Amino acid sequence: MSTSVNIISEHACFGGQVSFHSHHSETCNCEMHFAVYQPPQAKSKPVPVLYFLSGLTSTEENFIMKAGAQRYAAEQGLMLVMPDTSPRDTGIQGENDEWDLGTGAGFYVDATMAPWASHYQMYSYVVRELPAIIAENFPAIPEKQGIFGHSMGGHGALVCALRNPEQYQSLSAFAPIAAPMRSDLGQKVFTNYLGTKQETWRVYDASELILTAKYSRPILIDQGTADEYLPQLLPEVFSEACQKVGQPLTLRMQAGYDHGYYFVSTFVADHIRHHAAVLCE
Repeated sequence: MSTSVNIISEHACFGGQVSFHSHHSETCNCEMHFAVYQPPQAKSKPVPVLYFLSGLTSTEENFIMKAGAQRYAAEQGLMLVMPDTSPRDTGIQGENDEWDLGTGAGFYVDATMAPWASHYQMYSYVVRELPAIIAENFPAIPEKQGIFGHSMGGHGALVCALRNPEQYQSLSAFAPIAAPMRSDLGQKVFTNYLGTKQETWRVYDASELILTAKYSRPILIDQGTADEYLPQLLPEVFSEACQKVGQPLTLRMQAGYDHGYYFVSTFVADHIRHHAAVLCE
């Protein structure tokens, strides 16, 4: 373990180990946290890595504690990595004032506007800095990476993979914010983090990215029909864009399911298997 990564706690789980860590992030210029699940296979050999990006107000703990994914990751031999959703305690005025901006709401973009730009560089943190830390400190196979996420994190997963198809061999999402430029939430966040020039927003909108992306591997999305945030998520916009360019997409509208972790935990096994089919072949 590198001295630059601190161990907060470790817990045995399904023959493997869950651990929580902190480190100083050069990218975000502050202390950041992440969680890791190492499956039992990682005790004897390097294993593929699957990143999970959580949604608004979440931390690195939510998914690993609520989704039940470790059981299936252990079966498949996949390492799970969960970053926090934003920098915290940066001293930025107002960072804790709103649930959908600032703390817990990094949106997986590299902010360009003051005061956020000084710390809120979550896209570069997830795509560049964190994978380098994982490769250095854990028995991971860097050439075999997948990514998925929930809500804001689903948006982040789609954006990260579509912009870096050579880095992420597998991709899925639960109830992602799929067309943020067309939603009130996305417009608010992008204006604050990226400014008012909407052309600069397109690199963080999956429904825009897919029109020119070189990502040809199958994408899996689950979306609950009883999701109270559905008008902000717009999965149909992303589906239509995929159809235009022939992108393989399985969009499953799950009757009666809402936005929370009861929904995520119901279908997480399918998502783990979706990724394992590619990463563990």
